[in-house]
Parts: sequence; C-alpha cells; structure tokens
Amino acid sequence: MSMKTVYDFSLSDKSGGEVSLNAYKGKVLLIVNTATGCGFTPQYEDLEAMYHRLKDKGLEILDIPCNQFGHQAPGTDAEIKEFCTVKFGADFPQFKKSIVNGKGELPLYTWLKKEKPFTGSYEPKLAAVMEKLYNESNPEPRKKDDIQWNFTKFLINKEGEVVARFEPTDDLKKVEKAVEAEL
Repeated sequence: MSMKTVYDFSLSDKSGGEVSLNAYKGKVLLIVNTATGCGFTPQYEDLEAMYHRLKDKGLEILDIPCNQFGHQAPGTDAEIKEFCTVKFGADFPQFKKSIVNGKGELPLYTWLKKEKPFTGSYEPKLAAVMEKLYNESNPEPRKKDDIQWNFTKFLINKEGEVVARFEPTDDLKKVEKAVEAEL
C-alpha cells in the first residue's frame, strides 16, 4: 500500500460540500485550526500578510475553525467567516468548523498528528491553564500528540507530505521561513 499524502483527504466547505485536497496538488499548504475569540486570534493578521506575499509562489493556507479549545470559536460558519474577513481581511480558504481531537475528529487530523506528533513545549504555567481549559470543554482528556490549542500549524510540501508542525506559540517568522524553504 502506498503512503498516504494530504491528497487522500477531503474537507467540508462552509455549505457542507466535499473538497478534495487533491485540488491543491503541487502547492505548499499550511493547515491551521483557528478560533475567533482566542489570544492567538491576531495571528490571522500575520497569516493573511504571509498569504499575500507567498500565494503567487504557490502557498495555500487552509483554515479549519475549531471550538474545542475553551469554546473560542462560537458562532456559525457564516459568522466566523464574516469575522475573519471583516476584522483581518482573511481571504484564504476557510472550511467548516470541525473537531480536531478525540471522538469525531477529522481523519485529516488523525493523519497529521500521526505524521508530526507534538514535540513542542509550553511554559509550564501556560500549559497547565491550557490543559484545564481543554479538559473542561472536552469529554475525553487530550492525548500527548493531540492538537494542544488553536492556531497549531502543519506545513505540507508540494508532494503532499507533512514536513513540520508548529505550535501556536511558535514565532510566525520561523513558520514563514519554513514555508519559503518549501516553495
């Protein structure tokens, strides 16, 4: 059996239609689970700026809103889209609000986490707060390689392979350097 690539997966768009990630073949992808009410939400601004600088060179950012982390992505898909467009001018593809950890998680995320397990670390106080918030709003405790919080990013190369995982606290300049290296 051949190794899976990102192209073996699909996501639901805002209206529930299936979008095969095969549509992004040959592009460098940054897959991000996002939230509109998070301390990291201002990253939308930097992501949008990066997108504008690099999309003509082949970057696509795939935005997957998620409400699993402290209920920080309330609202409907339409409300989330409007918020991101109005507040941050975000115009990269945004998909349906989804689950990224535990029961009902997107198969894409099961694969991403297997390909690039969690190796980062957070300042212990921050980690404890994030753990508590997460466990309060999710029936199953978070596993070691699960997504830790909103704005975790996976970098996919032009062959559809996961080459890097960035935690929300990682400097976006570091993320952009890694993206540029794949372009």
